[in-house]
Amino acid sequence: MATESRSRSSWQALRLALSNRKTGFMLLFGFAAGLPYALVLGTLYAWLSEEKVDLETMGVFSLIGLAYAFKFLWSPALDRVDLPGLRRLGKRKQWIVTAQVMIGLALLTLSQLDPVSSLGMFSLLAGISAFASATQDVVIDAWRVDVADEVATIDILSTIYQMGYRLAALAGGAGALFLAARVGWPETYAVFGGVIFVIGVLGLAAPDAKTATASIGAGEEELDLLRRPGELTPRVRKTAFAVIGALWGIALLIVGTFMVMSLNSDPEARPDSVEFITVQGPLIMLATIVIPGLIAAWLVSQQRKGRHVLTEAAPAKTSFDRTIDYGYRALVLPLTEIIGRLGSAAILVIALVLTYRITDAIWGSFAYPFYLGELQYTNDEVAVASKFFGVGALLLGLALGGALLTIIGRMAALTLGAVLAAATNLLYADLAIGGATMQAVADGTGFSALVTSLGGDPRLAKLMVAIAGENLAVGLAGAAFVAYLSSIVAKGYSAVQYALLSSLALLVGTLGRAPLGQLIDEIGYYTVFLITTAMGGVAVVLCLIEWARQKRLGTAHNAPPPEVELA
Repeated sequence: MATESRSRSSWQALRLALSNRKTGFMLLFGFAAGLPYALVLGTLYAWLSEEKVDLETMGVFSLIGLAYAFKFLWSPALDRVDLPGLRRLGKRKQWIVTAQVMIGLALLTLSQLDPVSSLGMFSLLAGISAFASATQDVVIDAWRVDVADEVATIDILSTIYQMGYRLAALAGGAGALFLAARVGWPETYAVFGGVIFVIGVLGLAAPDAKTATASIGAGEEELDLLRRPGELTPRVRKTAFAVIGALWGIALLIVGTFMVMSLNSDPEARPDSVEFITVQGPLIMLATIVIPGLIAAWLVSQQRKGRHVLTEAAPAKTSFDRTIDYGYRALVLPLTEIIGRLGSAAILVIALVLTYRITDAIWGSFAYPFYLGELQYTNDEVAVASKFFGVGALLLGLALGGALLTIIGRMAALTLGAVLAAATNLLYADLAIGGATMQAVADGTGFSALVTSLGGDPRLAKLMVAIAGENLAVGLAGAAFVAYLSSIVAKGYSAVQYALLSSLALLVGTLGRAPLGQLIDEIGYYTVFLITTAMGGVAVVLCLIEWARQKRLGTAHNAPPPEVELA
């Protein structure tokens, strides 16, 4: 009886959350986040191909994606700085609306250009769109954490965001291809630019977070808390801020210089992108995440031990002292807060973040070579199986994941997602050796007969079954993972902390694709899929350990993001 009552209560909570005003805007913001990513890093290549732009130049356009990988570098400013004249919109909303309007205007302008004769300006506008898109991603992630409450829970908002994002991928991918075939590419990008611009206008009506974050030029009394007895001395804080700020500043300069040189230089003068990703990429992560994390851990330990702390209040004497306080709060405190709160468990959390999405992220770049080259399916067959049927399965997985988050709890859903994401690699392993099992499943369920009756090749059914299985798992795991990341960060520091964690989630997949391609050449797809399944097992083990940790703390179900008192 108790179980039945608990289940009924869970379903009632789910219905209330879905009818909340915040979930509607979360769906809208998720769509706005996914659309420019699909248009700039995906569909744009189809337009460039039709215009006969060379492959090397198109390859350079992919480097625009670095804005997404390193968006955490400017996230502190988004957490603290107000835009002139827009502060009244709210801490998060002012940036969301501005970024969306920028994206809309950039795409509208881009639609008026010839990508061949105006390639320089074309690439600049694409870069601006990517930068603004990555910026809005940071702030939307923070908005989701900050506005979550007992009704519109962080788990539901995370799932709704993922659904909006995936719907945008479908609209900006297959939808854009369909529209361009009828009205042309310039008109297609003008339409979608207008859509994002309108979403920015609609976003003015969204609720904004009532967080404790202070902006530049405000919150003087809160800054004084940094100088009360028991806080770290100004000298220690100044040194920590100088070191971490220098590391992040140098990294931002390196990434920005590389992108500008790649997009604007002659082909002969362009830097080596493979070397940048495989050599400088890990070094940038070391400088911006690992070393600052160690510094933050040291700061936390010193304060807990009572070392290098103030014994009496030390008010700021100059404007320079105040500037250092602002910078320390924006850049260093988000790191010390999460390290101090998690303690040694931060190692477990980082390991889980690094490995959770590895099974689907690392081999994603090789999906089309596998479908088209290894399995010999046609472009049309892959489009039907992956872009339409597959996206439908992904959305179903997201919906299932969102429901499970409410019904069985966050960590249970996260662990189940890890198990399924790893296991579904075996579906592709079966395809790699002929797909007898997938064919048997398709035949036994009547799916093969359905595909045949609709004019498809009988062998297409086994590919669709495998893709459906994987996408269901990826959708479920994706909903659980975003909810987990959102629960780890603290309200008030959400922009910086979430940007850092989500960047870590991209790291292994980005750096592992080159060696994986070599491994496929050497041992074949079948063995590689067995290896990625085993790699997914690591994430399962880490989920179980994290589940046990959270259960000890009493936060294993659906606890909201932690509130923090800002120093």
